[in-house]
Amino acid sequence: MAWRDLREFVDHLDQHGRLHRVTVPVSPDLEITEITDRVSKGPSDRNVALLFERVEGFDMPVLVNAFGSAERMAWALGLERLDELGERAAKLLDLRLPGTFAERLRKLGTLIDVVKAAPRRVTDAPCQEVVETASPSLATIPVLRCWPGDAGRFITLPCVFTRDPVTGARNVGMYRLQVFDDRTLGMHWQTHKGSAEHHRRAEEASGAARMEVAIALGGDPALIYAASAPLPPGLDEVVFAGWLRASGVELVRCRTVDLEVPAQAEIVLEGYVDPSERRREGPFGDHTGYYSLAREYPVFHLTAVTRRGRPLYPTTIVGRPPQEDYWLGKATERLFLPIIKMMLPEVVDLNMPAEGVFHNLVIVSIKKRYPGHARKVMMALWGMGLMALAKTIVVVSDHVNVHDLSEVAWRATGNIDPRRDLMILEGPMDDLDHAALRHRYGGKLGVDATEKGPLDDIVQPWPDEIVMSEEIREQVMRRWKDYGF
Repeated sequence: MAWRDLREFVDHLDQHGRLHRVTVPVSPDLEITEITDRVSKGPSDRNVALLFERVEGFDMPVLVNAFGSAERMAWALGLERLDELGERAAKLLDLRLPGTFAERLRKLGTLIDVVKAAPRRVTDAPCQEVVETASPSLATIPVLRCWPGDAGRFITLPCVFTRDPVTGARNVGMYRLQVFDDRTLGMHWQTHKGSAEHHRRAEEASGAARMEVAIALGGDPALIYAASAPLPPGLDEVVFAGWLRASGVELVRCRTVDLEVPAQAEIVLEGYVDPSERRREGPFGDHTGYYSLAREYPVFHLTAVTRRGRPLYPTTIVGRPPQEDYWLGKATERLFLPIIKMMLPEVVDLNMPAEGVFHNLVIVSIKKRYPGHARKVMMALWGMGLMALAKTIVVVSDHVNVHDLSEVAWRATGNIDPRRDLMILEGPMDDLDHAALRHRYGGKLGVDATEKGPLDDIVQPWPDEIVMSEEIREQVMRRWKDYGF
């Protein structure tokens, strides 16, 4: 089903016992983070969305952890389970599409039913019930300071709208925004992301004008997710969200910039970035579990705030996983699995576990057919979009459950000879990788943890794995109660 807006989704969570309302006063300075961190890492039956109704110093309630479980993430996308996302994507793909991987991905946009998925323009929108253009300010928004070492308060769940200054193509991304003061924000769009490319093109333009930016907080959950997903170039996040919800996203034109934003958003910040301006942003406690370093980033200048009459402020906490952002990433993993399998038919399954913090660890199972097959898969994955940022890829055989980390660890330590089965190379790294050789560039590790045999030209025979006979297994199952268990 398609949610009209974030509120409808929150009501659904409330009705199904997946929302906890905190009615006592709480501070946006560290306290909300500590509460949320305990809930997100606690027992599954206690891991619920949180609505803080009385935030000290503000009239606006704060919503956090709304997407913080597999169940809630699936519900946000109108599904019952996350694997349905991959199943829908698989039906969309045409295995006969010609061309390279990149060319096939670019054609995905043409396969979506644009009649249903295309955005719908409106002139009257809830996100513009209140319009502040004379002296807009961020002061009324309960932006959190999450961790003690943070440089300040950060907006963490925005949909950032930009346009390519050359082609006019839209991008919607999710980038953290540091509050410098009531009129300016640090714009942390990382070098590999779409809006950063728009910014580079604006910098390169002769006599570059201001780059217009709009920041939507809230709206339909499908669009919030789409902003976080590393979609291939040319696939519009708004159209993709329309495909997810089987209904076009309603857009309304901004008041002070030439951009469109989701009509059902809670709050919209309109403004611009001067392509030549930089300011020190960070440090920030990030999903690596460490503070990301302070660096120079562009600056957003506020020209308008539009909002609902009584808005919610949606946000998220990032830190050592699992946190809410892990489940946003897990949805992307399930979405892209059929695309990967289309290009690499030998791939059976894929897991990017919370312990790997997205890019640090990718576990993939394959049907191995020839010498060097595992290495071929590693190199192919490193050549696929933002999978290029993966630090470690572990390849196991097709019968291994990639989601069972204990089994994977057993295979990855027992099935390798380090001189034969490890591949080390260098390449691009995630902006936030603090252990890299240098910023955005470092070493990568490939681990061939498949069983070895004649294909691999091993010197000694590979032993059989211990497996009980099926006859005895069935006998014991029949007599299990007789044993007194």
